[in-house]
Amino acid sequence: MSNEQKNTSQQIALMEKDLRYIAANIKEQGRKILKNYSITPPQFRALQWLLEYGDMTIGDLSNKIFLAFSTTTDLVDRMENNQLVKRVRDDKDRRVVRVHLLPKGERIIEEAIQKRQEYLQDVLKNYDAKEMQQFSSLLTKLHEEMTRD
Repeated sequence: MSNEQKNTSQQIALMEKDLRYIAANIKEQGRKILKNYSITPPQFRALQWLLEYGDMTIGDLSNKIFLAFSTTTDLVDRMENNQLVKRVRDDKDRRVVRVHLLPKGERIIEEAIQKRQEYLQDVLKNYDAKEMQQFSSLLTKLHEEMTRD
């Protein structure tokens, strides 16, 4: 292995470690924020998907949040009991039931996301405009590479 390959390998290892720690910190901060609301982290993920992509079936939602169908059904039951979502029959196919985000659920998820963004803004307060633009651009590029089929 050449020196360049070793350096690249070491760089990748450091980036993976940093990303792992960053993800853990954001997750922990997110959990602290959620303690102020009546939702759990899995409910947060479900509400986030519903806010971003609109109504979806329980099957689609379970695929998005990486939970079993039965677990997602229980999750939706609890969210429905808390008036965060409701089940609605599809107009075109009455056999299809979609999960619909209600105003209370939308308010909670928007507030929680806003607090997460405020946390990130505070963490990045010492970055200048150029660094912010570069960082944002690189994160977008990384996300695109990771989600490309």
